[in-house]
Amino acid sequence: MADHNSLICSKLVMQLNSLTSLADILDDELTAIASRRGEGLKDIAKQKLGFLSQIQTLDKELKTLLASNELESTEVTDLIADVRKLLESCKKKNDVNAHAAHHAQLTVKQLKDILIGVPTSTTYDQGGSVVHGNSKIVHNLKA
Repeated sequence: MADHNSLICSKLVMQLNSLTSLADILDDELTAIASRRGEGLKDIAKQKLGFLSQIQTLDKELKTLLASNELESTEVTDLIADVRKLLESCKKKNDVNAHAAHHAQLTVKQLKDILIGVPTSTTYDQGGSVVHGNSKIVHNLKA
């Protein structure tokens, strides 16, 4: 039984390492989104998917091992708590990144609309208030 618990602990440590790496990738992703560096996002997405795949595989293995475990040690319980805490942190970071990416996309769309003169584009008046209407910024532009 001690061998079984040590195998579970080993898998949980691997899970923690994968989640830690995922958390680092999520930090890099937020930095890339904030700095509007689109070229780095493709590589980050590939790495992110790789870690997610590892985490899912380990999760399936752990589910099987834990189901057949009769005597759970405190070490296993503590590691499971650590995994859950780090997983929750990664979920929050991913939600923040999704929100930041959505906001960046809206900002770029609004800028594009202003520059191409979309009739319903949003602009700002001298007081900083939002003005909707016809944009005269680029009318008669011949470029």
